Amino acid sequence: MDIVDFPALTNDQRAQAAQVMRAGFAPIGAYQGEAADAEVTTFFEDPDRFALAALIEGVVVGFVGGIDSYPKAVELHPMVVDPAHQAKGVGAALLAALEARAAAMGKLTVYLGTDDEIGGTSLFAAEVFPGALAKLAAIEPTSGHAFFFYRRHGYEPVGLIPDANGYGKPDLLMAKRVAKP
Repeated sequence: MDIVDFPALTNDQRAQAAQVMRAGFAPIGAYQGEAADAEVTTFFEDPDRFALAALIEGVVVGFVGGIDSYPKAVELHPMVVDPAHQAKGVGAALLAALEARAAAMGKLTVYLGTDDEIGGTSLFAAEVFPGALAKLAAIEPTSGHAFFFYRRHGYEPVGLIPDANGYGKPDLLMAKRVAKP
């Protein structure tokens, strides 16, 4: 597997990245149709955004994006791996590459939001008020959810936005220090 900067992608590989996005986000109905193409294009046009692609034999099997949004922090957005290549180390490799890039940029922290729109955590469809942070601290998996992938890779919960995507559909905020101050 090779990890490459998006600017190195061919037009065919850009199309592959959009297809991976459609497939990976299909369970929640996000980035379907032209929305995936538009998202991929932002990494070529917006100077505050960058992305890294995972290639296997020249084919895009996943990618991770970064947004240079704070002086000392980068937002991870989005990360997606083709469903046929999940649980094979692609996501972990992309995450490590993004963290290294952020540190090389002089950033201290990578942060992200991982929405629960599919019932993957104990906070889905739950009333989080009062005591939202206590409930976040006690979060449990109910099915596969990215929150637990990120936690296994050193990210910790730093907050949540209750009802961000509708009642009982929170955005779970996580962060990890990637460099020393």
